[in-house]
Amino acid sequence: MRRVWSKWKVAYLAAMLAVIGLGLSTGFHAAPPAAPAREVHRWGVFEAAWTAQREHAEPIWDIRVEVTFVAPSGTKHVREAFWDGGRIWRVRFSPDELGTWQWSTQAQPEDTGLHRQQGEFRVREYRGENPLYRHGPLRVAASGTYIEHADGTPFFWLADTAWNGVLKATPEDWRRYLTMRQKQEFTAIQFVSTQWRGADKSLQEHVFSRPGKLRVHPEVLAKLDRKVAMINEHHLLAVPVLLWALQPSDPGEALPGNDAQRLAEYLIARWGAYQVVWLLGGDGPYRDTERWKRLGRNLFGQKPRDRLVSLHPSGQNWVWNRLGDEPWIDFLGYQSGHGDNEAHLRWLVQGPPAQHWRRPPVKPIINLEPNYETHPAYHSRQPFQPYHVRRAAYWSLLVTPTAGITYGHNAIWPWLEQPGRAEGHEGLGMIPVWTTGLETAGIEGMTLGKRFFQSGPWTQLRPVPEALLEQPGDKEVSRHIAVSATPDRDWLVAYLPRGGTIRLRRDVIPNNTSLQWFDPRTGKKQPARVEWNDKEARFLAPDDRDWVLDVRRQ
Repeated sequence: MRRVWSKWKVAYLAAMLAVIGLGLSTGFHAAPPAAPAREVHRWGVFEAAWTAQREHAEPIWDIRVEVTFVAPSGTKHVREAFWDGGRIWRVRFSPDELGTWQWSTQAQPEDTGLHRQQGEFRVREYRGENPLYRHGPLRVAASGTYIEHADGTPFFWLADTAWNGVLKATPEDWRRYLTMRQKQEFTAIQFVSTQWRGADKSLQEHVFSRPGKLRVHPEVLAKLDRKVAMINEHHLLAVPVLLWALQPSDPGEALPGNDAQRLAEYLIARWGAYQVVWLLGGDGPYRDTERWKRLGRNLFGQKPRDRLVSLHPSGQNWVWNRLGDEPWIDFLGYQSGHGDNEAHLRWLVQGPPAQHWRRPPVKPIINLEPNYETHPAYHSRQPFQPYHVRRAAYWSLLVTPTAGITYGHNAIWPWLEQPGRAEGHEGLGMIPVWTTGLETAGIEGMTLGKRFFQSGPWTQLRPVPEALLEQPGDKEVSRHIAVSATPDRDWLVAYLPRGGTIRLRRDVIPNNTSLQWFDPRTGKKQPARVEWNDKEARFLAPDDRDWVLDVRRQ
């Protein structure tokens, strides 16, 4: 009998060791005892999971699990763990120091499977080529006018609006799309995190459900996790909209305050270790200012954070007179939108974006939704061409301190597998399949434009409309010339949307300069001929298309 028991005991112990080993390799930690150390690279993602002692009827409401991470320097970081289905809770954390980290859990109310768990892991230096990990997460630069990495490397925001991509794309299609955007030198992808007016009916699975108490569906989110992680893997910043907020039925407007906050908290806990910038609201007018202030302060204003935050407003809606002073707002996003009449164009080049940047506190300003390529214009009903996309981009980059720009294509944001109509946007007519927006002349213009700005000290560019002796746009807005220059005038950039003549003050152009025309369609340059007199430098564009005047001190 003793012999039989001995064999059974050996088999039992071997099986238990195998189970524990499997748990550690997949991120689940047996407790007690604490899991041994594992290694991740700096600014990567450490992940651990635990099994609750019992089932919880309303997991995201009944219990809150927090994990305290202690850096080698002794600095403490607290992150919320998230319910991941059944009795599983999981935490993700992005460490910023090299060396050995300690972690411990606190659950309220206590659950022995989730409370007072502890362990450690080691952080090594990143040895790859991904700039998000080589240079670290994003922050606002000391000047307040642009975004940079943790090590001070400037970050040029060139985003695409793939609103429905994470929700609807297959993993294979999503990889194809991201591979192309990485090749085209984009740096960020904006997307919607939950069901919204553009996807409700076509989505077979929803991230959350009501009526009654808000419930999240981890089995759905687990599928989205991989696509969010893939954005970073393709060297792109993930920019999720937490609460879409245009229509009364959108989650940002329809959910009661507590539900909206808890849903956002859950998504932040789930995705916050990725390299992300949060857009708390999407497409919203944010008329209930106090509601959005309260949400922002509760979500982002209570604890130190290492991810930037803004809002994506509805078109031609400058919300920053009401919300711009909020300390949890790191940069001012706006939407010049899809209009093409005189009033809409003047709103961009002479309205709030062009005026607000001088107002304290200084924050980066980025057009998060300009004219989309092939989108029908609100007024003429004609589809926007690559020219209109370039015009909106260069105007946006030069009427405020240069920080970046977002691009959009009318076939990408709905993410249709077959030609059809976008839900909630039936007025846009028939929209082709998403692949139509993969490679276009408009996108090529964005790539060339980014390269142009990065060829000089773009972080120092400031609007200098006073450099013009004449503004053709005063009479005809489609001829508005946008001009920026560095404070020392080592570099001056002017965008002429319809060619013609630009008259600059003679004293803004230093001696010994290179004078060239940059072709925003091809990226090629040619010498710029100039007529001088004591007070004026007059340049004539090569033709009546759009051109960029490039004046640099040699």
